[in-house]
Amino acid sequence: MKTRFTGKVWKFGRDIDTDVIIPARYLTTIDPKELAAHCLEPADPEFAQKVQPGDVIVGGENFGCGSSREHAPMAIQGADVGCVVAASFARIFYRNAVNLGLPVIVCPEAVDAVEKGDDIDVDLEKGTVTIPKTGATYTATPLPDFMANLLAEGGLVPYTKKRLAANG
Repeated sequence: MKTRFTGKVWKFGRDIDTDVIIPARYLTTIDPKELAAHCLEPADPEFAQKVQPGDVIVGGENFGCGSSREHAPMAIQGADVGCVVAASFARIFYRNAVNLGLPVIVCPEAVDAVEKGDDIDVDLEKGTVTIPKTGATYTATPLPDFMANLLAEGGLVPYTKKRLAANG
């Protein structure tokens, strides 16, 4: 799995809930590309049309709060977002993201230092977030090893399949 992401910032505020990430009226599918077409629609109606592969979502505190739907990280993945950097995550969103293979990283200082449209460089292996326009590099909260391993394999299902095949 890719561990470094360089792209444009799509910045959102605090308490972005799963209904903002993917409104409930679109939960009739689990197709990531269909979900992506409506990703973050209530917060930025142009997001789905303008986001580019590898761009990075930056959120404030409690990103992904609300219901426990897995559709929210699926929609973000379907939009080809490289990763999500936030000041903090709702626990269930954080686990769903990791389980589905969506890289997430906690780095409140970087969230405060970056603006929408800025370039950003996120290195999951090093646990750093760099803002090229200022040259500042921030240290993120590291993922626990077992969660980093899940992400490295692309999520819980690929990780489990690989382990079962190795023990089979």
